[in-house]
Amino acid sequence: MAYQENSEMAESSRFGHLSTSLVAAVMVALTLASCGPLCVAQAPPPRSAADPHIAQAIQQVSADHIRQTIEKLVSFQNRSTISAQDDESIKAGKGIGAAREWIKAEFERYSKDCGGCLEVKTDSFTEQPGDRIPKPTEITNVYAVLRGSDPKQANRIVLVTGHYDSRNSDTFNGTDPAPGANDDGSGTAVSLECARILSQAASKLKFPATIIFLTVAGEEQGLNGSKHFAQMAKQQAWKLEAVLNNDIVGGDRSPQQDASVVRVFSEGLPTAASEAEIRRIRMLGGESDSSSRELARYIADVGRSYDAGVKPLLIFRLDRFLRGGDHYSFNQQGFAAVRFTEFREDYNHQHQNVRSENGIEYGDLPKFVDFDYVAHVVRLNAATLASLASAPAPPVTVKMLTRNLENDTTLTWEPSAGAAAYEVVWRSTNAPDWEYVQTVSSGTRATLKVSKDNVIFGVRAVDAAGHRSLPVVPEPER
Repeated sequence: MAYQENSEMAESSRFGHLSTSLVAAVMVALTLASCGPLCVAQAPPPRSAADPHIAQAIQQVSADHIRQTIEKLVSFQNRSTISAQDDESIKAGKGIGAAREWIKAEFERYSKDCGGCLEVKTDSFTEQPGDRIPKPTEITNVYAVLRGSDPKQANRIVLVTGHYDSRNSDTFNGTDPAPGANDDGSGTAVSLECARILSQAASKLKFPATIIFLTVAGEEQGLNGSKHFAQMAKQQAWKLEAVLNNDIVGGDRSPQQDASVVRVFSEGLPTAASEAEIRRIRMLGGESDSSSRELARYIADVGRSYDAGVKPLLIFRLDRFLRGGDHYSFNQQGFAAVRFTEFREDYNHQHQNVRSENGIEYGDLPKFVDFDYVAHVVRLNAATLASLASAPAPPVTVKMLTRNLENDTTLTWEPSAGAAAYEVVWRSTNAPDWEYVQTVSSGTRATLKVSKDNVIFGVRAVDAAGHRSLPVVPEPER
């Protein structure tokens, strides 16, 4: 389907909510795009329409419920991976074992409330002694599975995670207070709250794909829990399309905090790429088009479509300097994974013994957490999970024909399960986000009068309700 042959009906449907003059302006901009991105000013990124059912579901997020979750996690006093997990400590409500059992019970409670729609599971293993683990230690990841409603798509998985272990100034201290309200009680609360509200909405939304709500341990000891879980997913050949890692999303109440945004970190060159793959990526100019980077752009699109209360700030970098997170474990196994983190961290409130010195309060306490901010982050995560799980499968075998020297660009792909149409998106090579979109209402081939030499293309699937898959960047085919 040639770019200039796009039907007026498709355009009027896509821009039906805009005024006639604005539609004309947008149409002119799209027409001008055919002469190449360098001859027009950048257009706003394409915005997907919001699903009213998803919009309604994310409004059920409760800042008060999040506060209760974080305060309960803090009540276990020290959730270090090497803290107590014997039966007596669990009964006393102390240590990581007690935290583990409480999280499991919460997932089970949510499942009961939705008629058993969640499968609550644990992933336990023994970590051998290492730099931060003095003796063989049992580590347990706790998670809940909301199985997809479509048998043809239920093997597709999207996942949200946070780590429930904590630490104080001494990595080997498993007894003194390590409240971990922000790091990472906040991220654990994101997984739990997403599970609560999306399981309630599941009967109405009927997500075709599967959602996993995960909480891991061992993060502070070296990403042990997430590493084991990601390796399990790889070994079992899970179709894990997206991982949302939330770590330090408490919106620390410092005067310099920007509570209007949350950072989303994503890797560029894939960690799991071979040398040959890296050479190919560099040859194509695809350093900013890893699957994780496309996931970050998807989150940006969700942020434009839904009123979550916080906007994603895309950081094109794996993580912060001198720090790491559980998304990296999934990147190492070749999965698309990103990290959510508050805009400005206060290091006096991370990895510190609780104390006051020279008028400065140290320690990761609940009073420094902005629970409304965490609720906004939950809404953004939940909207992303719901959008991905509602969407068709991403297109596969996406190719860009490069057999001849020509200025037009022809793309081909194979049909996606659940797709009613497709969209070709593209952007200038120096643009951070998608700038233009072209609907392909039938078939799995499109020819556009846009030079492949000047832009980056992607293809995404769209279902009858307008849910969009992750975009897939085409491979050249000669």
